[in-house]
Amino acid sequence: MRADLALVGFGNVARRFSRLIEERRDWLSLDYDLECRVVGIATRQHGALFKDAGLDAVALADAVESGGSLEDGSTGAADSFDVIRRLAQSAAPMKVVVETTTLDIAAGQPAIDHVRAGLTGGCHVVTANKGPAAFAYEELSALAADRGCCFLFEGAVMDGVPIFNLARETLPAVQITGFRGVINSTTNHILTALEDGESFDAALQRMQELGIAEADPSLDVDGWDAAAKTAALANVLLRARMTPQAVEREGLGPATARLAMAAKARGHRVRLVASATTTPAGVQTSVRPVELPETDLLAGLRGMANALVLQTDLLGEIAVCQLGGSLTQTAYALLSDVIAIRRRQQPAPHAASSGRNP
Repeated sequence: MRADLALVGFGNVARRFSRLIEERRDWLSLDYDLECRVVGIATRQHGALFKDAGLDAVALADAVESGGSLEDGSTGAADSFDVIRRLAQSAAPMKVVVETTTLDIAAGQPAIDHVRAGLTGGCHVVTANKGPAAFAYEELSALAADRGCCFLFEGAVMDGVPIFNLARETLPAVQITGFRGVINSTTNHILTALEDGESFDAALQRMQELGIAEADPSLDVDGWDAAAKTAALANVLLRARMTPQAVEREGLGPATARLAMAAKARGHRVRLVASATTTPAGVQTSVRPVELPETDLLAGLRGMANALVLQTDLLGEIAVCQLGGSLTQTAYALLSDVIAIRRRQQPAPHAASSGRNP
């Protein structure tokens, strides 16, 4: 089955995704009878393109990274919504909007409007943006169900580690009552660097150079990225109906280095912990630095490691750990969502015989 993709946003993650679908092209064909073809790209700074016959997304990624322009002789598109409209009007058997624009912590826009436009047009939507699930999960999931489309966002929290898929597909009849975790790689890297005697600024700069930190690093440092992830998790797992602004939030500040070193001297560790608890009054959420004993799972997370501990009624606590993060892992989350959509279509003829996916 051919899947035509429109990439809305063409930053680090989307460009890595473009290369990843090429790297896994044979795998996708053999295991899932899936051919992914990028037909549209929309950017904030480099314009937009759409071509029914397909674009060379890897060459365009190379061009953008070398300072060139988003041009290949194709007909330009007016903007991101024009790209989505053209995809919706195409005859492709599987149409997917891949949304990777920058997080807007005020209202989740324009990502929410991109998701809404894709679903309204009959396209599936996958996104690594936290905004849609953090601000409008109930509306968008209802719209997806009404249109018979998928709205998936595994990359919104902990990159490619299957958090939402774990709850949706593998925990039937289990109630998740709360969670706590370290879910921002940049701040965890900074905290462990401070423990090792490095400076705050040097640690943050390293994360920016790796493309891990948000485009606006204050979103990481001030705890907004973790708050958006907390809201998304609470909305999906706990049916909270909240936004990031409702999360009690405290980020890293000038005193963080002193606190981290003092905790280390006591045999403890400071981590930026996101948590949510279901109470009779509703779901209570927070993001704040917490001093933890070394025996705590979260205290042992170093560098870009993340972990989320789900609290459940039948299985007790379930911990999911990611020992490192990168652009590849976030791009993989998008790919895994595309594959999940394909799996919901008619069975792939080769899947049972490939040996890799029983």
